[in-house]
Amino acid sequence: MTMTSETRPVTAMDSFWENVRTIIYALALAMLIRFAVAQPFRIPSGSMQPTLEVGDYIVVTKWSYGYSRFSLAPLDRLLPSGRLFGRAPERGDIVVFRPEGETRDFVKRLIGMPGDRIQVTDGVLYINGEAVQREALGLRDFEQPDGTIEQIPTVRETLPNGVSYNTFDRYPEWDLDNTREFLVPADHYFMMGDDRDNSQDSRTVFVGMVPADNLIGPAQFVFASFDGSTSIFRPWTLFTGFRAERFLHSVN
Repeated sequence: MTMTSETRPVTAMDSFWENVRTIIYALALAMLIRFAVAQPFRIPSGSMQPTLEVGDYIVVTKWSYGYSRFSLAPLDRLLPSGRLFGRAPERGDIVVFRPEGETRDFVKRLIGMPGDRIQVTDGVLYINGEAVQREALGLRDFEQPDGTIEQIPTVRETLPNGVSYNTFDRYPEWDLDNTREFLVPADHYFMMGDDRDNSQDSRTVFVGMVPADNLIGPAQFVFASFDGSTSIFRPWTLFTGFRAERFLHSVN
């Protein structure tokens, strides 16, 4: 005689626990991607204009410089210092990092490498005593988050390794247009915003030199961007305020 086993009928409780397992797996995958692969960041201020605009959402790759305790924020205080699979960044990279003593992440351009001497004189950037190549582009129309158009003096800078980008030079005699000469210590980096007169960066005591351990990763591209009219309390503005021209926009 052939024996057959009866299939137990699927109950509502079985379906519930299956859904719970699916959600747990999805959350675990999302956390793995966030901590080990890539993480989105929102740009809240204009310190990196015109390269990054207020309301941009950027993707930062975690593996590019290796992993440190800041790669796993907000668990960073529970982890030791040092980097795993570390690789040095390159001059000109747009980097997300955590300044010493800060709880917020910053995004700036990497200007000074360990051992470099950095100084700004009359708004001109000097690296190891040599002025970086500059090209004045005149006034540029730039749309502010509130929709107003401002004409801003724009300068094209080219770093010694060939990386070029636009900077804003809003005021001819700004406090940070003339600095002392900074010597970048070993295992540290000097960061500056592209909106030079609108940036707290390594020229200030609030940011200072950035330890290598505090780097989170380089910005790769803008995956979405919304202007100042957007509000989650007015869902239709997610469409009307979407900047289509910045969708999947590369950063450099």
